[in-house]
Amino acid sequence: MRFEFHTLDVFTSKRFGGNPLAVVLDADELDDTQMQVIAREFNLSETVFVKRPVNPAHSAAVRIFTPKDELPFAGHPTVGTAILLSELKSGPAETEQDAIVTLEQQAGVVRVGIRLMPGEAGFAEFDAPKLPQDAGALPPVDTLAAGLGLIPNEIGFENHRPRCFAAGPAFAMIPVATLEAIAKARICYPHWASAFDEQGIVGAFLYTRQCEHTTSAFHARMFAPTTGIPEDPATGSAAICLAGAMHHFDELPDGMHKRAIEQGYEMGRPGQIIMTNVVRGGGLEVVRIGGNAVRVSEGQIFV
Repeated sequence: MRFEFHTLDVFTSKRFGGNPLAVVLDADELDDTQMQVIAREFNLSETVFVKRPVNPAHSAAVRIFTPKDELPFAGHPTVGTAILLSELKSGPAETEQDAIVTLEQQAGVVRVGIRLMPGEAGFAEFDAPKLPQDAGALPPVDTLAAGLGLIPNEIGFENHRPRCFAAGPAFAMIPVATLEAIAKARICYPHWASAFDEQGIVGAFLYTRQCEHTTSAFHARMFAPTTGIPEDPATGSAAICLAGAMHHFDELPDGMHKRAIEQGYEMGRPGQIIMTNVVRGGGLEVVRIGGNAVRVSEGQIFV
């Protein structure tokens, strides 16, 4: 059997930046084992398999795999797949085009707004299918610091402290004091398991307010070695959890709060995630994640 695939770079408007993604089309004949094998072959953070939707009114059903596991939802596969399907359907944009792509994921149905512009990378944004929830405390700071190759006083800033948040996938949200400290963070395997693996999380998302660009609100890194992702260039699902940490620690007032998150710089794959939080009545009502994606390659995979 042969299956058409495309690769894209997501959360960037330039090829060879952001987070690479593989999308396999018309994958209905593939079983779970085959999809996992193909994801391991691509060896990217995630590979998406596009299938016929259960509801014919929707655009597609999608399955999302890391090199080791299946995920019920992920941000950069949602953005990249939606832009790809929109571009394949409409062809090259000759004028500005807006569209809605509806994806059936295991976490639920996700509606993605698309904007295509002539000569520019497509842009997509979606409302998180689940709002971030406080998922509890993490191990002591000295344990977390050891797992990341940092010293304890490099973790935390202002009133931000390590905390676990979940929006489907759960992440350890680790505030880091400085850009210098976050740059030297690494997976310290002798201490990683006690710091993170026992918490039932996808990975550790490090963030600091010190940024490379004045237009960014946060600089971030994400490590998830147990899912086959030593480091991820841009992590939409973790950005949803960052919205929970922001609301928890910053006590955002009612209104719309738009922030840019820069990630992937230490990997040589700079990207930008646009996070929009809507707060009403003191509660977090909507978390919206957006970004660009650009197509890089296409071909066939033989199974």
